[in-house]
Amino acid sequence: MLRNLFGLHRSESRWSFARAVGLMITVAAGMVAAALLVAPLSATAVAGPAPRTPLTVPIGVSYENITLFPVLASSRIDTSGFVTLDQGLASGDVIVREMGDVILRRAPDGRPLPMSRGGDEVNRLVLINRGKKPLLLLAGELVSGGKQDRIIAKDRIVPAGGEPLPLDVFCVEHGRWAGAVQFNASKVIVHPSVREQAAVVQSQARVWDSVRQATTARAEAGAAPLAAPSVSARTIDELVETAAPTQSYAKVYRESRIGRSVDAFADELDRRLRRAVGAGKEGRLVGVVVAYGGEVAWSDVFASNDLLEQYWPKLLRSYVTEALARPASAEHATLDEARGFLEPPRGHEQVDSEPGVFRWREVSEGLRVQIAIEALPGGLELHTVGIRRTGL
Repeated sequence: MLRNLFGLHRSESRWSFARAVGLMITVAAGMVAAALLVAPLSATAVAGPAPRTPLTVPIGVSYENITLFPVLASSRIDTSGFVTLDQGLASGDVIVREMGDVILRRAPDGRPLPMSRGGDEVNRLVLINRGKKPLLLLAGELVSGGKQDRIIAKDRIVPAGGEPLPLDVFCVEHGRWAGAVQFNASKVIVHPSVREQAAVVQSQARVWDSVRQATTARAEAGAAPLAAPSVSARTIDELVETAAPTQSYAKVYRESRIGRSVDAFADELDRRLRRAVGAGKEGRLVGVVVAYGGEVAWSDVFASNDLLEQYWPKLLRSYVTEALARPASAEHATLDEARGFLEPPRGHEQVDSEPGVFRWREVSEGLRVQIAIEALPGGLELHTVGIRRTGL
């Protein structure tokens, strides 16, 4: 019998060829199946933040020494599945207590389980989210009550229905260590100089100092104060002596004559911003870049307009409080500078996370710091803050 080119008899060749084809099909099918199994795992392993809807900064709105640059999103994202601290405390779904308080939680069968984590601590509270939605916390948000008023130390997300959470905080009321058990919604977020010390420096001493100094930004020699009643260390000293002997941030900056100045200033700035953004576009407003004089100093950008609006009243007041603490200025930052401020720094990165709940990321380069909090799974960036450091 003749052999073919492969050295096999014709009948052997037909059988070997068929076997080879079958083997190739089997191998190919296995590779496809393996790819289908491996590809999703690989994608999950290397997945970064979910793509953010494109952002634009079309204009700047100035009043006195502050300029707000509105940040607009090209599309809408649904963030109704999250709850804010003020919403949670007001509804009773979120509870904040001192560490040493006995807290009742429920076992799966409904039995009450008392829990205490030892003695009270200045820089730690206990938080329970017994609602049905994850809770978003921002560094600098103030809770009032307990033995001292505190601010949240770090952006994070607290899952719904989880165990009582030890929560890192900073005190913004230096002279009190007694009082109510429960903490309440204050609807206050501290101004940028204090937020910087909490979110970036993470020092209790620096937080106290920044509360008393009003601003950590360096004033230029001969800089004039604002025409509006301004905030200065001397003003704060007078208020502590007369109206806020415990050095309570809320009483010094919100309930005093400073608070009245902030209200009028904020109302006018908000009116100008809304008019500049224009009818029909307010729903696309997701954040602002903030400049004092000619210096771009801060930004807050959210995943949605709905989320921004939850925070906007207290954020606006915080920006204005900082403006009142800084000197008057005829300079204004440019649109290009504001747009450039939204670009992420390229420097040292720190990451913290809770699997399946959140990823926190801080990137710093020179004086620039950007901090983002992403919801997991999916990597939806709920909030990003940009900071130009001053308190160095």
